[in-house]
Amino acid sequence: MRIFSALADPTRAKIVQVLARRDLSAGEIAARFPVSRPAVSRHLGVLYRARLVHIREDAQRRVYSLNPAGLDEIEKWVMQCRKVWNQRLDALGSHLDQIAARESKGEKK
Repeated sequence: MRIFSALADPTRAKIVQVLARRDLSAGEIAARFPVSRPAVSRHLGVLYRARLVHIREDAQRRVYSLNPAGLDEIEKWVMQCRKVWNQRLDALGSHLDQIAARESKGEKK
């Protein structure tokens, strides 16, 4: 998934966290990181292609904001994983209950 590749980079993950608080221009974002402006621009491009940020023009500036739809895709993936694990844990619980029931029957004889 492109979203997870985008978030695998610590700088991009931090940019997403910063944009969760408020919209910022590219220059404002770049000022918060110890990398060059062109590097931040490349990071923002990756986040845009991954659908994690929106861009709007404001006079001469490009203002970036978090795209909730990208986060929805992450949440959907997490929920699918959680559903599978809950089913597996339920099956394990049933299996352990069966073992306990058999052992308790064996002790009563």
